Amino acid sequence: MEELVIRDADVVDGSGGPSYRADVVVDRGRIVSIVQEAAAAGCQRPKARRELDAEGLVLSPGFVDMHAHSDLALLRDPDHSAKAAQGVTLEVLGQDGLSYAPVDDRTLGEVRSAIAGWNGSGDDIDFDWRSVGEYLDRLDRGIAVNAAYLIPQGTVRALVVGWEDREATPAELDRMRALVAEGLEQGAVGLSSGLTYTPGMYARDAELTELCRVVARYGGYYCPHHRSYGAGALEAYEEMVALTREAGCALHLAHATMNFGVNRGRAPELLSLLDKALAEGADISLDTYPYTPGCTTLVALLPSWASEGGPEAVLARLADDATAERIRHDLEVVGADGCHGVPVEWETIEISGVAEPALADHVGRTVRETADARGEDPWTTARRLLLGDRLGTTILQHVGHEENVRAIMRHRVHTGGSDGILQGAKPHPRAYGTFPHYLGHYVRELGVLSLEECVAHLTSRPAKRLRLPDRGLVREGYRADLVLFDPETVAAGSTFEEPRTPPTGIPHVLVDGRFVIEDGRRTDVLAGRAVRRTG
Repeated sequence: MEELVIRDADVVDGSGGPSYRADVVVDRGRIVSIVQEAAAAGCQRPKARRELDAEGLVLSPGFVDMHAHSDLALLRDPDHSAKAAQGVTLEVLGQDGLSYAPVDDRTLGEVRSAIAGWNGSGDDIDFDWRSVGEYLDRLDRGIAVNAAYLIPQGTVRALVVGWEDREATPAELDRMRALVAEGLEQGAVGLSSGLTYTPGMYARDAELTELCRVVARYGGYYCPHHRSYGAGALEAYEEMVALTREAGCALHLAHATMNFGVNRGRAPELLSLLDKALAEGADISLDTYPYTPGCTTLVALLPSWASEGGPEAVLARLADDATAERIRHDLEVVGADGCHGVPVEWETIEISGVAEPALADHVGRTVRETADARGEDPWTTARRLLLGDRLGTTILQHVGHEENVRAIMRHRVHTGGSDGILQGAKPHPRAYGTFPHYLGHYVRELGVLSLEECVAHLTSRPAKRLRLPDRGLVREGYRADLVLFDPETVAAGSTFEEPRTPPTGIPHVLVDGRFVIEDGRRTDVLAGRAVRRTG
């Protein structure tokens, strides 16, 4: 007898088609039978060792977080309710060009320091891997939800070229191509870049094109955090479309937003650009989070020249008064490339987390608010934070526009990604609320998307991008990565004031046919594994 029958569920199967009522039978990690209500009237209903009454609940495929920063959180915190409670059953890691494989001893330390604001210092982690394959093997020991991995281009460049702003030599480019090929052979699904982060931002288009040619040969995709989401945003999108077209590589645009005052109401221009490329045969998809503020590290705002050489070089420049004044001028007057070419508005920069406990009083206030309270100028406050926190400060950037968010999420190649940074005392609520916020706010309350459309955005579309032949749909033979939610009550509990509040209306989540969330509570099941590139 099979393990589980989910009885009388309203199945929204991920295809975008209409829902239907059915009994769904799960056994050994797979969906083995789907008996729709009409068929059940004329035959014996399926039985199993356990029955779950799903009356009033929607059954859908588990949600895929196409842009996650859980690279260490999955190892550090087996509970991982931040994502599991949202119905997420698969996360894509290795984002924004910086993560922890492939590395050697030198670059591991550098990367840990550079992205401590994203993932913590890692002092509580046994870094017993160096290659992509070894990292995926580490995930295979058991994690809360499944995870796929993008090779981080910035990490590859740090390993081969270093943190200097210069072109790679032919020999260095050959080695980077070999590392990307090796990572793809070991199971990575593609390549990411952080083109406003060092050292990835130092790569010219020709270098990126050559790496994308390798990705294309393996059937992966390129996922850039491109060169600007502010001034020059459309040009930056055009650059990525042209680059991947030349390389023959699929393109997935990370957190595809149009931010800052210069881009208010300009989402239709972006969508027109994408529609034209799609009509010409380009393979493009994108992800967004359903919120207006962004989230990154405070050091990320600095001009690229100030970040050359790695974290210790940045700290040395900040400590020098004359160099710090140059940084301030670029930030406040010119518009640093790290701040997307827009002069920084300190009243939009809210401190969300610090690594140094003595600086905790800054959290939850903007840089300008803290500066005013101290009677100093904002750059003095920001500089003191960067030095005292050794670049570990995370921020929210209140620079988005609701009309752009809604327009982009309606697009036919849109998928969902939280871009969720789990560090800090007051992280962005998207880390704990992205997927129920889509379902509760944008589907039920606003009607921006229908339920069936939204579920497709969060399930089958990302599975198609990841080329997963047995995930993303409620189908017989597919993996039983499933979520049951109440369409009348599902909502994000997380807010900017209380960002770690769990969602409501998601009582059950299954990974590989096993309950990771049951009756709204996290079980001790660690059914997640690395999902490797296939084909």
